[in-house]
Amino acid sequence: MRAKEFQQRRSILGTDLEERKLDGLLVFSRANIQYLCGFTGDNGILFINSERAVLFTDPRFEIQAADQTGDHVTVNIVRGPLVAGLCHWLKKRVVLKLGFEKAKISFENYEALHSGLPRKTTLLPVAGMVEMRRMVKSFEEVRLIRHSVTICSEAFSETARNLRPGIRENELAAELEYRMRKLGAQKPAFDTIVASGPRSALPHAEPTHKPLTPNKLILVDMGASKDGYSSDMTRMIFFGTPGARVRSLYAAVLEAQLAALAAVREGNTAGDVDSAARRVLESHGLGRAFVHSTGHGLGLEIHEPPRLGQKESTRLQAGMAITIEPGVYLQGFGGIRIEDTVVVKHRGCEVLTPTPKELLTL
Repeated sequence: MRAKEFQQRRSILGTDLEERKLDGLLVFSRANIQYLCGFTGDNGILFINSERAVLFTDPRFEIQAADQTGDHVTVNIVRGPLVAGLCHWLKKRVVLKLGFEKAKISFENYEALHSGLPRKTTLLPVAGMVEMRRMVKSFEEVRLIRHSVTICSEAFSETARNLRPGIRENELAAELEYRMRKLGAQKPAFDTIVASGPRSALPHAEPTHKPLTPNKLILVDMGASKDGYSSDMTRMIFFGTPGARVRSLYAAVLEAQLAALAAVREGNTAGDVDSAARRVLESHGLGRAFVHSTGHGLGLEIHEPPRLGQKESTRLQAGMAITIEPGVYLQGFGGIRIEDTVVVKHRGCEVLTPTPKELLTL
């Protein structure tokens, strides 16, 4: 990511803070810190306002922080608790109204911050200031997400070519994650889901030692994390010849997914997209079997705003990266979900996921 892009993000946030009459914001979220200054270490606090950005981290990250943040962010190395070092630094500054990410701070750190700050400083909770800016991706961010999507899809295709009955759910998950890493991913974007038979009706099932057998639905939900940016894809596999019920359910979910994709365009609401998928499944008598939202934003985190759920009023904007993933889940039988990563355009959307949507029969 170019230094200029980080500077622009901080400048926009600085303006937001001035409009809220805040003298600064404490950023605790790792994803938000990376978004604002490029630092990817797992121990950091960023102070930011319209005039400066100061990153507090510990000696383990001294070299990394200097390398990743560049000349426009001050790196403050703290030997001891970061909050204590932060408070010591703030006591020497005039900061009267200090915002903090209320959903990203532990109670222990909040207590330390509250007791360590000078009396003149008032702590004010804020939510979503950075996340709302992160919803619309830059050209460079879309490029990184596209690369992540490619890795995910290639790993799935490579694995599927040699897939045979008898492999265990957790073995397939491990193979998919190995191939993503081999293709360049730093890690999976989340714990890979592989669920077969009736267990595929669990939307977030954990892989087990259960072997994959013929004539059972197999759900695979996977994603890669490349240079911090995530992808997300769900595909269905079937060993053998699927029966009429499987074909009918799959056709209904595919119809719902295509309807949702057709509703993705700048100006429509997130709820409009969800409604498009939900109407199709309800027309097939499967409305109650659709138990989650139609999708979510993704980027530096696998789940980001906007949420594409019922009655969600957020209007889609060109550059948003989202998933489209309707599904149906029938206890005792199984579940079907089809998921792509897409980018919102002024007119319609671009589906980044190249993997075919058809039920993969082996």
